[in-house]
Amino acid sequence: MLMAVAKRTRKQAGDLWIVLIGIFKLVKGLTMLALGIGLLRLLHRDVATSVTHWIGRLRLDPENQYIHGALVKVFRVTPRQLKELSAGTFVYAAIFLTEGTGLLLRKHWAEYLTLVSTALFLPIEIYEIYRHPTPLKVSVLLINVAILWYLAQRIRRR
Repeated sequence: MLMAVAKRTRKQAGDLWIVLIGIFKLVKGLTMLALGIGLLRLLHRDVATSVTHWIGRLRLDPENQYIHGALVKVFRVTPRQLKELSAGTFVYAAIFLTEGTGLLLRKHWAEYLTLVSTALFLPIEIYEIYRHPTPLKVSVLLINVAILWYLAQRIRRR
């Protein structure tokens, strides 16, 4: 009897982690979806004017070296690059939304998909941190490593 209760409690704790990972993946997916839509909206507009407008609305200093550097890069973006960026962003969003939904529905295939895709994206995340380290990028990398470890242990146990 005591063993059954302990086993059930462990299963519920495992389900909590799966739910949290699913929510994390859904948030990433929705963020990527919003970013993709934003990129598509820029496609038929003057990018420089739109970005300058938002810099003003957010009360950012365009002379700040980081903002200025970002502006220089943004002003060089071509319509073709915007299409490619939005397409890639939608692919990422689809993967993350599929993972999150599958995990929330407690599907075993979603655990495998999440394990594989998280492992495949780690080199890209590490490269991005190497190029431009930020606390947010490092935090996301650490979360993804923890997710990878947890899912590998969970799948191995089953």
